[in-house]
Amino acid sequence: MISWAFIYDAPETDSKTDRFVIERGGMRSIMVPVSDPADAVALAVELVKDGVQFIELCGGFELSLVGKIVDAIDGTVPVGHVGFSGARAAANLVKIFAEEL
Repeated sequence: MISWAFIYDAPETDSKTDRFVIERGGMRSIMVPVSDPADAVALAVELVKDGVQFIELCGGFELSLVGKIVDAIDGTVPVGHVGFSGARAAANLVKIFAEEL
């Protein structure tokens, strides 16, 4: 079974209890929130120890955090970082979060 995780930023969440897992067709997808992006480093280490074979990170995470995660897991699994294409996408994200905050 292929096992992967998506780590995303979600205030006021608990990465232990608010995660969810989908297992279908030989794939285990683990969605895990962090209430503080800095917590993603230790979480990534834990997930790799638990057998995750690759990690995707929310596009809202700073690139410096991506580097810290890669260093913390010693590059043992691939780490992807979701991106948004173009200035229009970035402007729309700013608008969404401005309206919610």
